[in-house]
Order: sequence, then C-alpha cells, then structure tokens
Amino acid sequence: MNIIYLLLRSSRNVLVIAVLAGLVSGVSNAKLIALINNSINHDASFVSALVWSFIGLALLALVSRFVSELLLIRLSQQVIFETRLLLSRQILTADLRYLEKLGTSQLLATLTEDVQSISNAVAYIPSLCIAIAIVIGCLIYLAWLSWIVFLGFICFLIMAIFSYQLVIQKAKHSLELAREEQDQLLNHFQAITEGIKELKLNQARRADFMAELESTAAQSRRYNVMGMTTFTLGLSCSQLLLFIMIGAVDFGLPQVMKVNHEVLSGYALTIIFLVVPLDAITTILPMLSKASIALKKIDSISLSLASNSEQISAGFNPAETSLQHLELQGVTHAYQGEKEESSFALGPIDLNLYLQEIVFVVGGNGSGKSTLAKLITGLYVPESGDIVIDNQPINEQNREWYRQQFSSVFSDFYLFNKLISSSKSDLDSKAQEYLVKLQLDHKVTVKNGMLSTTALSQGQRKRLALLSAYLEDRSFYLFDEWASDQDPIFKDIFYTQLLPELKSRGKTVLVISHDDRYFHVGDRIIKLDYGQLA
Repeated sequence: MNIIYLLLRSSRNVLVIAVLAGLVSGVSNAKLIALINNSINHDASFVSALVWSFIGLALLALVSRFVSELLLIRLSQQVIFETRLLLSRQILTADLRYLEKLGTSQLLATLTEDVQSISNAVAYIPSLCIAIAIVIGCLIYLAWLSWIVFLGFICFLIMAIFSYQLVIQKAKHSLELAREEQDQLLNHFQAITEGIKELKLNQARRADFMAELESTAAQSRRYNVMGMTTFTLGLSCSQLLLFIMIGAVDFGLPQVMKVNHEVLSGYALTIIFLVVPLDAITTILPMLSKASIALKKIDSISLSLASNSEQISAGFNPAETSLQHLELQGVTHAYQGEKEESSFALGPIDLNLYLQEIVFVVGGNGSGKSTLAKLITGLYVPESGDIVIDNQPINEQNREWYRQQFSSVFSDFYLFNKLISSSKSDLDSKAQEYLVKLQLDHKVTVKNGMLSTTALSQGQRKRLALLSAYLEDRSFYLFDEWASDQDPIFKDIFYTQLLPELKSRGKTVLVISHDDRYFHVGDRIIKLDYGQLA
C-alpha cells in the first residue's frame, strides 16, 4: 500500500486510468474463460459466434493490458526519477554538520539500495495490477456461475489469505532486519576502498576487518534467506490450497449436493486459470515488501534531511557590492562525537580579514583549523557570534550568497571532471593557460569545459582542483594543506608565485599550512591552540 500511495502522490489520474484499463483486461480474461466453458458445454451451432467473440475478447484483453502496463511503467519510472532528485536536493540543502553526523554509508545505502529496491518493485506494479484485475474478473465469473459454491470458495480463500498474511508478516520482519544490516555492510565496503592501504599494511587489522565483514554479510544473508524462504513456503502452500480447492469442487462437491456440469467445469477451468495470476501476485509480494521497507527508510531519511535543511536564498546580488572586510565577532562552534564524554569547542573567535592579503592559519592537529575554515566559508553555522562582511551580517537570507564568495581546496577535496568559470566564453583557453602554469598540459586537456582525465596522482589532482578554484574567480580563497602532496619544486611555485599572484588580483587568501619556511610570504599568521586564537 505504501508503494501504491507513492504512485498516487505522483499522478492520481494516470493511476486510476491504468487501474481501470487493468480491470477491463481482467474482466476480458474472465469472459474468455466463460466463453471457453460455454463452448465445451454447447453444441457446434455456436461455433461461428464463439470464434468472433473469442477474437474480440482476446483483442480487448491485450489492448487494455498494454494500455495499463504502458501507463504504469511511465508513472513508476517518473516516481523513481522524482525520488532520486528529491533526495539529492535534500542532501544538497541539508546542514553540513548533520550530514557528517548521518554518515556517508547511510546516505549511499538510501540512494542506491533503497531506491533500487523501489525501482525493482514498481517495475512489476503493472503485472501486479493486471493479475489482480484477472483475479477479480474470475471471482465475478465464479459468483455468476453459482452463488452457493462461490460462498464456500470465498470462505476457503479468506482462510488461505489469512494464513498467507501471517507468513508475510514473519517474512517482512526478516527482511527489515536484513535492511538494517545493509547500512553496516555498506560501511564495510566503503572502508575497503578508502582504507585499502592501511589494510594491506597491517595483517592483524585486515584479518579483524574481514571477520567483521564476514559476520555482517552472514547476518544479512541469513535474514534475506529466512525472509525469502518464508515467502516461498507461503507461495507453495497457496498453490497447494488451490489444487485442494479444485479437488474439493470436482470430486467432493458432487458427493454432497447436486451441481450442474457447467458449474463444475467452469470452476475447474477458472481455478486452474487463476494459478498463473495468483503465482504472479505471490511472487511480486516479496519485492513489494522489500520496497515498502526501503520506502520507510527513504521517508525517514527525507524527513530528517528536511528538518535539518538550510534556507537557500540568493540574498543580494554580489555584483552590487565590493567586498573589502570580513569579520568574525565572538564566533563559537562546538560538537560532540559519538561515545565522547567531552565536546570540542572552538572560540569565541574574533578575527578580521581584509582585501588583498595572505593569511596563514597554523596550529597542531585537533586545534580547530578545519572547523574554523568551515565557519569562515559558511559551511558551518556559528552557534553564537556573528560573521559580518562589509558591515552586512550573515544570516539565513544571505548565507548562500556569502558562500559563493569563496573558492576552496580542502584536504579531503573532491575533483569534478567539469570546470565552472565566471566567464564561459573563453573557458577552454583560460583552462589551458592554467594547465601550462600548473605543469599539467602534457597530461590533461580541456574541451568544452570537460577535463580529459582525473586519474592522476594526488598531487596532480590537487593541481587540477587549484585550476578549478582559479577559474571560479571568487573574492576569497582557502587552501587546506594544499601543498602537502606536492614535490619541493612545485611547492615553492605555489607559495612564491601562485599565492602572490592571487593577492595581486585583489583576492584574500587563507592558507592552512605547516610549511613554516614560507610563512614570510603571508601578511599575517593566525595560530590556533585547542580552539582558541593564541
């Protein structure tokens, strides 16, 4: 029902038309059974009329089925499209601290595993609707044949459905447990790719990690096998009940009451015909159960992202102001890690940054340099205090505009293969000019703003990230340990040529660095010590 409600939210009219078309197909299939039953129990004088009726009903069943499936396929794919975009937009607008707390593995599991489960399930929604319509049509025909026999059949069917529901609930519980294991399993997979060097260098860690991975994977497998086995058992039992019903009608019923031969043959044919759609329904139900669990997970994540979203507003036009002065007034930020008794607190920080200067930010590990960088760039919202730029306080209305004044290369940067420039007309030529300056022109080319490759060493990838920052042409630049992966020659170029060039272009540059031999390049040095300016 959750999946049907999801389709209804997307387009109620399309779903209604598709269901109606499915019902027409189901009734047509039921009429075909009635027609075949009539042809068996009547003489040959009806052959010509029966043939034309058969052709007409067959065409109607096929056309209505095609219309229903086509509409539902388009609707279901539209729902998947909208779900993926909604989650992506919510992630992009969510508070960064909340995203960090939520964790990459949980977000990836939702975007991949959960959305894929829904995609797999909705692909079978058309077949499910057709199967249900056929069952309804056949039940109507059975009621028309004999109300008395139909009442007995319905009682038997209700007991079968009730028993199957008990099986479904048990299977669904197992699948829910399997889904919970999936988050942890994806976390292990992420550790394999990101921690491969550490795992290769430490055999004990590798063995311990594989033991944890195997345990989680085994639990996931056990719950999935348990759930799917229970569904299969329910399917087998439901088919057995149908065959029992056929035997009861054909062999048992004539022993207790007088039943017309046409009724007996009609019930036998119809119940046999019902085996296929009922088999389809019971086969699709496990997929729908997994999709329902996935949809609950998506709704939970979506709700939490929405409640932690930021207001995205352009504020005022950056072209209308000339940025001269950035000030932090008593800014603080604190957060507590999981299972940690004490929280880390940064600030209160009072800091002024002026146009056309280079400022080095130094301090030991854990002193708060990266946290300060995220506060300055607007990625973190201060818990107290204010950020003011040219006497304009930064708030929810203009924070998005404020962020657009920064270009940065963080230590954990991500390199996109498409370049964005403030001037699109000469993007390729500008990029080529910087590639030469960054000594990458022999490895990378740019065509229509697309980098030919990003499969380079970490130091070279950082140079490409620097290229991307150059092209953005923002008022403020922030580099977090940028030179740590560079060779001595290019490290010297970065500090003595590239940074002064940015300053000469009127930029304010913040550099988080431990390279004290180049501190003379800066106009000021800011030192952090356990969250405080020293």
